[in-house]
Amino acid sequence: MNAIAPQIIDLEEAQVTAFNNDHIEEIITFFHPEFVGFSSTKHERIAGLQALYETFEFYSNEADKIEYEIDQPTVQVAGDSAVITFYWAVTIHKNQKTQTVKGRGSHVYIQTDGDWKIIHEHFSRAHHHIDN
Repeated sequence: MNAIAPQIIDLEEAQVTAFNNDHIEEIITFFHPEFVGFSSTKHERIAGLQALYETFEFYSNEADKIEYEIDQPTVQVAGDSAVITFYWAVTIHKNQKTQTVKGRGSHVYIQTDGDWKIIHEHFSRAHHHIDN
């Protein structure tokens, strides 16, 4: 395995922890200022850190508790870029009800000034059952 791959996986796991602890300011630190991406819940692009912050804030306010997890992360590295693909599951707890949504995602990282930052993400819901 490329020496960079474990670093990228560690960044993803740290992001999962920040999300599950509702630390939006910390989550934003994983992203590049010129970030652009797609979520599984919106059709429009999310561009820039402010829009990303508002997206995470929306998710946080929509539920009593949200649990996010990733599974089977795979990293490809090309120079100062890396792509991680993974399966994800989000469990939403709201009004004493629980719903789990599953899907797949990818983050494109670029290395700037020695730090790896996410410049692009794409999340999509699964159209069929995924066994994690």
